[in-house]
Amino acid sequence: MLGTIKKMRATLDDNQQVQYQLPVGDDLLDMNPLIGTTVTLTHTGKICCSNCGKKTKKSYSQGHCFVCMRKLASCDMCIMKPETCHFAEGTCREPEWGEANCFVPHYVYLSNTSGLKVGITRHTQLPTRWIDQGATQGLPILKVSTRQISGLVEVELAKMIADKTNWRTMLKGNAEDIDLKAKAAELLPEVENKIHEICMAHGDYAIEKLDEEIQSIHFPVTEFPTKISSHNFDKEPVVSGVLLGIKGQYLIFDTGVINLRKFTSYEISVG
Repeated sequence: MLGTIKKMRATLDDNQQVQYQLPVGDDLLDMNPLIGTTVTLTHTGKICCSNCGKKTKKSYSQGHCFVCMRKLASCDMCIMKPETCHFAEGTCREPEWGEANCFVPHYVYLSNTSGLKVGITRHTQLPTRWIDQGATQGLPILKVSTRQISGLVEVELAKMIADKTNWRTMLKGNAEDIDLKAKAAELLPEVENKIHEICMAHGDYAIEKLDEEIQSIHFPVTEFPTKISSHNFDKEPVVSGVLLGIKGQYLIFDTGVINLRKFTSYEISVG
């Protein structure tokens, strides 16, 4: 199988275990059945922009050429830091895209990745967002009206808990279960003033408190590495080994790990 790759598609089955498929060109490769077998991924040296399709020597913002990275709203810094949204200033790179993607409901959530963390995502991206981060538990705690508002709340919560995953720790095993509902009950009163301030500025319906159940997630991993070493197609075009499992967007081999999302738009042969 040969083609440019995208981040793995992931769904939860009835047992809350993640089922993975890797897009390779126009095909989808079921990854779970490959666990326990020797898998070889070979980068041909070709990278094609995921937006315009042109060949590029280097990938920017996970699969874009330099020109598209500079012009697309989805590659702007405010995507990483939504509290810095500048749409109201009239400087959004693609106003129509912004309206469709940023002025829609978002969730503020707690998850258990390498430990307790706070995060945000569009209302359509759960549990996918948790899966991509390697979270074994997730809980939406607030539903908000825009992406910027979700960022403003996240910044406040991040003063008390992590907002990033320690990916090395995440790949060494599953963290102990956390009572995310109890943590939410502790944290939300600490940001009540900020929530009130936002609602005064944007309306009473800008933020809705949720009472959801904790989502458990099980990843298909037969053995976690004790020491993390990373494969990188830019340095070694051939990655091969026994596939021990998949967590987040990482393939875990007996020879090291590789983050496939990082290499979106790379042309890869799978054997």
